[in-house]
Amino acid sequence: MEKYKSPVYNVQAVPVEKVVANNYNPNVVAPPEMKLLELSIWEDGYTMPCVCYYMDERDEYEIVDGFHRYMVMKTSERIYEREKGLLPVTVIDKDVAGRMASTIRHNRARGTHSVELMSNIVSELTKSGMSDAWIIRNIGMSRDELLRLKQISGLAELFADKEFSKSDDWVED
Repeated sequence: MEKYKSPVYNVQAVPVEKVVANNYNPNVVAPPEMKLLELSIWEDGYTMPCVCYYMDERDEYEIVDGFHRYMVMKTSERIYEREKGLLPVTVIDKDVAGRMASTIRHNRARGTHSVELMSNIVSELTKSGMSDAWIIRNIGMSRDELLRLKQISGLAELFADKEFSKSDDWVED
């Protein structure tokens, strides 16, 4: 029996012009998360290759997973230039049904963030001295989301550096 080797051990640098999207990916990323993905790739580099199927007859790579990482390469001039237009790719060899199943598995396996765990992260970052602006920029959340996560944590010290004033309808006895 042949020993199995995972595709990740054969990452290839493929010219992004040879990569094409599939027509069945149901995953959608909102603009704020796309900006965060671009920042993540800028700050950390490509840490995960795109998963593709190689189409020999067209000499192209069809994306199975990583469409949004691919789009960042296509739309971010600074990343395209730094990476010299080369996208990290691993190749799987499956029929179209298998590729569709792989796409869905990859999407669903990422899951969602727990509100409780995110509020713990915000709490730890705040306690370690990170400003609201730093958290918003580096974690990719809005001011409202940060405020909600701080409120959920219920820790008064998260608001210790903030000034509060009385509301306009405040009446003292």
